[in-house]
Amino acid sequence: MTLIRRNQNWLSQVFNDMLDNDWMIKANATAPAINVIESEKEYKIEVAAPGMTKEDFRVHVDEDNNLVISMEKQIDNTAKDEPALYLRREFSYTKFEQKMILPKNTDKESISAKVENGVLEVSIPKVKEEDLKKNTKTIDIA
Repeated sequence: MTLIRRNQNWLSQVFNDMLDNDWMIKANATAPAINVIESEKEYKIEVAAPGMTKEDFRVHVDEDNNLVISMEKQIDNTAKDEPALYLRREFSYTKFEQKMILPKNTDKESISAKVENGVLEVSIPKVKEEDLKKNTKTIDIA
């Protein structure tokens, strides 16, 4: 089963072609690059985020079973001891949010994330097929 993205698109054209989806449209040119990798034991999402720290990110699973990755950073490039009259003042503001539908075979309780060398890495462990079947319940009809 593959991760399915909602809203904005930063997946490579290869991933789009693999899924044959036209709904993955790039929202804006400043969106970070993203990789989605599937192995036997997990899904891994990598988000390119140079200059970002772990404090700039929020990763959670919402009520609709979406993995939500968001980041926000504001950088003030002005000197703090400047006089009140600015001839030039530059601000940098980055905000990003991405939602992905989690496949049924994911262990939502064990999702982890880390930021290293300018890349946010989210690991989503898979649940074994037999464990998925254990979570089903047969309802007796009275």
